[in-house]
Amino acid sequence: MDNSQISRRVFTLGAFAGLGVTAACGNGVGTNNAALLDARVAATEQEMYRLYPHTRDLADKANGMLVMPLVTEAGFGFGGAYGQGALRIDGVSVDYYSLSEVSGGFQIGAQQYAHVLFFMTDDALTRFRRSSGWAVGGDIEYVISDIGEGASANSTTVLTPVLAAVFGRAGLFAGASLAGNKYSRIIP
Repeated sequence: MDNSQISRRVFTLGAFAGLGVTAACGNGVGTNNAALLDARVAATEQEMYRLYPHTRDLADKANGMLVMPLVTEAGFGFGGAYGQGALRIDGVSVDYYSLSEVSGGFQIGAQQYAHVLFFMTDDALTRFRRSSGWAVGGDIEYVISDIGEGASANSTTVLTPVLAAVFGRAGLFAGASLAGNKYSRIIP
């Protein structure tokens, strides 16, 4: 067996180990129960409004919101993240989604957090709903910063097609970004 075969096996095993750790952290893996997921989504939404009141204004202006109540991320060299949530339009869950990410590089630790994506334009919401697997790129703007402080929404912010709020972080992990996360529709 040559070194390239060993490297590929180590990479594959590391990625699966990272996903195994995330699945064991109580993030709802295997609990595709719509009622339970809706209850978690509603509680997360209310907690966001309580902690960051300006997000209620964003929600009122948004065409839809993807609420991910609990995302678990872990890594040791290789890692991953997983969570489940609901797309809400006019306060009603219309679709359910999972978030997944496999990553490599310098990383160590584990964390859990909640996040909400606000779709501020019809076009952004339509593209999200029509995609077979939508991935976050650098085109979103954060309305709650990495350290949990509220950022004010202004006219420029509201013109951004997709806004993100990441909050409720627990654990130790170097860095927190939604870039690279892939969202796929699920049937609970």
